[in-house]
Amino acid sequence: MIAVVGGSGRLGRLVCRRLVEAGEQVRAVARSEPETPVVATEFVVADLRHPGSLPRALDGVDTVVAAAHGMDPGKGESPREVDRDGNAALVDLAVARAIDVVLVSVVDAAADHPLELHRMKWAADQHLRASGAAWTIARASAFAEMWIEMLRESAHTGKGPLVLGRGRNPVNLVSVGDVAVAVARAATGRSLRGAVVDVGEDDLTLDELARLVVPGATPRHLPRPVLWVMGQAARPVRPSFARLVRTALVMDRADLRHDPSAARRAHPWLPGTPVRGLAMAPA
Repeated sequence: MIAVVGGSGRLGRLVCRRLVEAGEQVRAVARSEPETPVVATEFVVADLRHPGSLPRALDGVDTVVAAAHGMDPGKGESPREVDRDGNAALVDLAVARAIDVVLVSVVDAAADHPLELHRMKWAADQHLRASGAAWTIARASAFAEMWIEMLRESAHTGKGPLVLGRGRNPVNLVSVGDVAVAVARAATGRSLRGAVVDVGEDDLTLDELARLVVPGATPRHLPRPVLWVMGQAARPVRPSFARLVRTALVMDRADLRHDPSAARRAHPWLPGTPVRGLAMAPA
């Protein structure tokens, strides 16, 4: 059996679906049962922030996919709690039970990366590598569909999409469907144990993406000084929201480009869905 932790999320649902369609026995795991059922053989409630809830989720499991993240502002969580500490607890339990681990990380995760999520993913990467588990790490760039939806929803009649910051910094974007292909293949293919699979696609600025999402519209911008003030004001009362604002400020300047050609040479089966096509597709 394969357990997908974060199975009710954007990526987790697609991974579950691909595994079920491939004939695998799948267990979706998330902190609460979603209103829309997940395509899986069963669902178990467990929360990475509470390690005591995890053992039942891994009963009878051969491989676990760690696909959760701690960036949802509505859930009072943090990458430190979920992506670092939660994944470390999951890895330790998997090692004790001789379960293979597929960790979903981020492209260019590093200890000194300006984005907190990347630093916490790097810590989880290192913990997994040193754990003794049989592992695969799938590292993805930013999910294109998430940004497309945000930009589309921010556009109003007669007004263009709202971009946080200047919108001129290139960011690598990838279809979440392409990431799901890589993660599902890692979960079922033991030949990928000990491998790091990077999944990325197109470098685009958010201004470029906004113009593709709403053709003919001029993007609006929330200036950096305003974002900074919002982040500072929200820090004591809405820390998760403040974290997202700080993330937007970093994304507006940090080098977040990625060349996917090396990964494609190493793994020719990786798909390559053009982000421009996703952005221009009807909602």
